Amino acid sequence: MIRKIFASTLLFSGLHFLHAQNLNEKKIEENCFRSIKIDTLFQDKISLRAIVVDKDKIWYAGDKNRFGFFDLKTNQKFENSITEDALEIEFRSITKTSIHIYVLSVANPGLLYQITKDGKKVKLVYQEKDQKVFYDSMQFWNDKEGIAVGDPIKDCLSVLITNDGGNSWRKIPDDKLPKVAEGEAHFAASNTNIVIKGNDTWIVSGGKKSRVFYSPDKGNSWTVYDTPIVQGKQMTGIFTADFYDAKNGFVAGGNYELLNQNTENKARTKDGGKTWGLIGNGGGFGYASCVQYVPKSDSKGIVVVGASGLYYSSDGGINWIQFSKDPSLYTIRFLSDTVAIAAGRNKLIRIRFK
Repeated sequence: MIRKIFASTLLFSGLHFLHAQNLNEKKIEENCFRSIKIDTLFQDKISLRAIVVDKDKIWYAGDKNRFGFFDLKTNQKFENSITEDALEIEFRSITKTSIHIYVLSVANPGLLYQITKDGKKVKLVYQEKDQKVFYDSMQFWNDKEGIAVGDPIKDCLSVLITNDGGNSWRKIPDDKLPKVAEGEAHFAASNTNIVIKGNDTWIVSGGKKSRVFYSPDKGNSWTVYDTPIVQGKQMTGIFTADFYDAKNGFVAGGNYELLNQNTENKARTKDGGKTWGLIGNGGGFGYASCVQYVPKSDSKGIVVVGASGLYYSSDGGINWIQFSKDPSLYTIRFLSDTVAIAAGRNKLIRIRFK
């Protein structure tokens, strides 16, 4: 009798487990995106690789000295340009505080501007001149503290820090930063070289080496981790990164000279970046310029844009669905768990995931 009761209990427990598993799988299945709807917010002759969401405004920074925002409430675009010694400036980094917007140029001279939220007042707050200057990404930890990263001038990262809300910036001395390998740098593809979660900061690299630089204390100390992403050539490596939380992260990129190569171009971590494993190898997209986690997806939902178009994964990067073949999108950010804004060559669009 005891055996029968024990067997019945095991059977019931097994059935309950299977039922719970099926319900969980059904729930995950119901939360998967099946299609997208795209609204074009504006079109223009402009290259957009940097956007930031600021409430109902989508701020952008582009080429030919231009920046601006699109107001989602009024459906109106505001655009301005910066004049600096007849220079043709290209912006690929943008970030915000509660008071200001900041844009950062790429090539020599490196120019970092503070912009009022109406877009009308512009102030130069940092300038750096060197033939090797090339800034790639910029983010804020909070309203006072921010960071920007650029390609190495000598043999280490180029890192700028602000502690006063962006009014002034200082470059961290070389002896306080980790060394880079010869030919290792960053790619200004979508302002996603830097990822911040709380005080944790990750910076990704590419080229001859493709690694992750991690700081637990807002840039005061650094640890460097290797990745299995393709590397060894000038245009190989990690082009973009995102973290869902302090543990779960995803990096992507590939070989810019072999845009369809979908091996060794995506990897994930479950331990905060200490170890990385290739995932979806040989499937899904080729070269990618921007990756973002879907909010409220428990690190399962991931969206990527790049040369292969727009791809989506509902299982953390194992399998991928192509939602768009458009190769002209460079960067994407989520407004909610079903709506995102993307930008690229000559346009800003809104994507509704269904």
